[in-house]
Amino acid sequence: MKLNELRDNPGAAKKSKRVARGPGSGKGKTAGRGIKGQKSRSGVAIGGYEGGQMPLYRRLPKRGFTKPNARHYAVVNLGLIQKFVDAGKLDAKAEITEDVLLAAGLVRRKLDGVRILAKGAVTAKLKLTVTGASKPAIAAVEAAGGTLSVAEVAAAE
Repeated sequence: MKLNELRDNPGAAKKSKRVARGPGSGKGKTAGRGIKGQKSRSGVAIGGYEGGQMPLYRRLPKRGFTKPNARHYAVVNLGLIQKFVDAGKLDAKAEITEDVLLAAGLVRRKLDGVRILAKGAVTAKLKLTVTGASKPAIAAVEAAGGTLSVAEVAAAE
C-alpha cells in the first residue's frame, strides 16, 4: 500500500451540499432559503421569537432552586485509592490526607474538600483523613483494618 492509495472507508466522509452554486446544483439562486424576509438574510438569529406571541420560555413557569452556598467536593472512589497504593504512588503505611491525594494526582483540585465514596474494593490497611465520606466507604475501610476519619467542616458563613 502506498500513500496515494489511501482512501476513506466507503460512506465515511459525506460530501457537503454546495448551495448557491448555479441552477444545475438544484440549490441555486435562493439556496433553499425561500424568497425575501428576515430568514433569507445572513447574520440573523431569531431563536425564541414567535412573531409577537409570548415565547414558550416565558410562558412556562420557573422551576427549581440553586443553593448559592452549596459545597462542591472532589470525589475519590476507594477502588482508585487501592489502585494507586498497588502502583506505589501512595504509601499505605503513612497517613493519607487530602494534600497527599492531591500530590499523587488522584484529585486535580480540592474544591471544598475531598469526599470518599465506596465504589471499588479496598484491601490495604489505610489511615485516611478527609472532609467527607459515605457510610459504606467508612465501613469498607474499617473492614480492611484501616481507619477513615472525617474532618469537621466549619458551618457555612
